[in-house]
Amino acid sequence: MNKKSDEIPRSAPNEALPHALRNAEWLTAPSCQAVFEALEAGGYPGRAVGGSVRNALLGVPVADVDIATPARPEIVAKLAKEAGLGVHETGIDHGTLTVVSAHVPYEVTTLRRDVSTDGRRATVAFTEDWAEDAARRDFTINALYCDRHGMLYDPLGGLPDIPKRKVRFIGSADERIREDFLRILRFFRFFAVFGEGDIDPVGLAACIDEKQGLTQLSGERIHQELIKLVVAPRAVEALHVMNETGILRLALAQEVNISVLDKLVELETRLDIEPDSMRRLGALIQPAISNCEALARKLRLSNAETKKLKNANRGNARSYFDLMRAKEALFLRGREAFRDDSLICWARSQECVDDQKWLDVLRLGHEWPVPNMPVKGADIVKLGVPPGPEIGAVLEEFTAWWIANDFVMADEKIRAKLTELVAKALRD
Repeated sequence: MNKKSDEIPRSAPNEALPHALRNAEWLTAPSCQAVFEALEAGGYPGRAVGGSVRNALLGVPVADVDIATPARPEIVAKLAKEAGLGVHETGIDHGTLTVVSAHVPYEVTTLRRDVSTDGRRATVAFTEDWAEDAARRDFTINALYCDRHGMLYDPLGGLPDIPKRKVRFIGSADERIREDFLRILRFFRFFAVFGEGDIDPVGLAACIDEKQGLTQLSGERIHQELIKLVVAPRAVEALHVMNETGILRLALAQEVNISVLDKLVELETRLDIEPDSMRRLGALIQPAISNCEALARKLRLSNAETKKLKNANRGNARSYFDLMRAKEALFLRGREAFRDDSLICWARSQECVDDQKWLDVLRLGHEWPVPNMPVKGADIVKLGVPPGPEIGAVLEEFTAWWIANDFVMADEKIRAKLTELVAKALRD
């Protein structure tokens, strides 16, 4: 029923590597073992594959577990239900089911081979050959499998790339990319996250040759890769190569300024500020809200991401050298937007990374106790203004006065000004 061509694992370059799997918490967890047991109850093997195996061997935390099996989707569903596990048809067209065990989701996918590809999606057929399934994957470090006992299976000989932390395409790099042009971005993302040493020259040459294929990809798919890439440990190195080869411009669909990102990352490092994808994307593009809007459309950013991108790219943070302007911005825009805008403007400026003026601005943003608005719409209604647009107008005038008076908190002054504005609104 099931092909056994890879039942004897290829020799490991470091015998300690497979031991990282045998005691892995994610693998020995009862919830994970229950999925394997359900498949085996029907006579089918299951093997963890891809990210979980790769990360365990690299000593990197495992976020989720994908399981491959020669069992067809309908059989997987039947066996899982018989074992009392939940089943959701999340990717049934491509042979993937989400099996829920003890509230933990596991993606279980039938072994596949590509029938045809067009650079964006593949038509697949099911197979019982583990090597065929491995051959359709992208990188050698992603084509490793292990069974429920931690026994490692390496159909394509990719294990030697693990200790070298080498990101290398399976087989012909050009062919792998033409199957799905997103693999260009994945190549740089995996290098930025896991890679050591120089970027693989064969893979890089193929990415350059096939880079126009990026124009065929949806913004959502590009977005998914870029937001992970720009915050990766070796993001700067990867992005420099992408910029030099024209790949970054194609991905963003606009001109970039890589030197601003360089300085931003240096500031983040020196000030111990966590990297942020929207802040770093904002630093890459030219300082204009129209550029932010174009990038948001291109990458299909969410409303929250678009707002964050714009807030991080206002381009006016130099006005924060004025204490009152800085306090106003902090109150109106919040600490996060204030910090991101300040960092990007500092990165675009000629001032050095130790400039005291900018350090003072960031310290204010971190330490100043932003006051709460002392007046609400209900307070204005109580004074006789009927619900409607007049409420917003009074609030707007009061807020402008309050900020201009350094956020005065004296009750009598607040009551006096509010009474004055309400009286004006009622007269008008």
